[in-house]
Amino acid sequence: MIKQTAGRDALNDFAPEFARLNDDVLFGEVWSREDQLAPKLRSMITVTALVSKGIVDSSLQHHLASARKNGVTRTEMAELLTHLAFYAGWPNAWAAFRMAKEVYAEDVPTEAHGGFFGQGEPNTAFAQYFTGNSYLKPLTNPQNCPVFIANVTFEPGCRNNWHIHRADKGGGQILLCVDGEGWYQEEGKEAQSLKPGDVITIPANVKHWHGAKAHSWFSHLAMECPGENTSNQWLEAVSDEVYEKLTDEHHKEYPIE
Repeated sequence: MIKQTAGRDALNDFAPEFARLNDDVLFGEVWSREDQLAPKLRSMITVTALVSKGIVDSSLQHHLASARKNGVTRTEMAELLTHLAFYAGWPNAWAAFRMAKEVYAEDVPTEAHGGFFGQGEPNTAFAQYFTGNSYLKPLTNPQNCPVFIANVTFEPGCRNNWHIHRADKGGGQILLCVDGEGWYQEEGKEAQSLKPGDVITIPANVKHWHGAKAHSWFSHLAMECPGENTSNQWLEAVSDEVYEKLTDEHHKEYPIE
């Protein structure tokens, strides 16, 4: 049961029966019948009723906050109020939008990257080994899975340092490109242009780097191959000179991009 005291806090001295009905019946009983109608739907209905009646005071603000808490997303609320504007009146919708923007201020979406697997969180643990910002979304738990897989997302221009996946036997890494465009390069070889669907098999004990192209986000799944005495050896950063040369050569070959 939802515990509500707003009625008694505001009106118990003046209208105790109304306060009781508000707190114990409306919120304590009606709103608590979740098996009959989900709280999210109740919130959407309540916001619709208030806006339709032109009630855009603290009660609407309370129910907008409750709607957010009950799972009504920023996108859903914007669509609800847009739809409602044609039935409840444009001025009512405008007033509700102003209040909704305040309630959902912390839910401003960021541009989606990372492909199907999602962008993940800032890769702060390995930031010292990257030029630019990267993001990491682990997909397996190394505590209970022999193969660690993570989605790594690079902002435009971001790349990791030269590095080597060391192993006495086996080891190495597999990259499965899932979003955007990037580069992969082994020491002494030409860089490879990467797009979704490309697969890179990185042998153990080979110096290499990978990252995004200068004007594109890039994401790949990184799969650590099991082996004996495996470790990562991080080396020097990929210089701007080396990286920008790749960008210049790419635009000469593909001038329309």
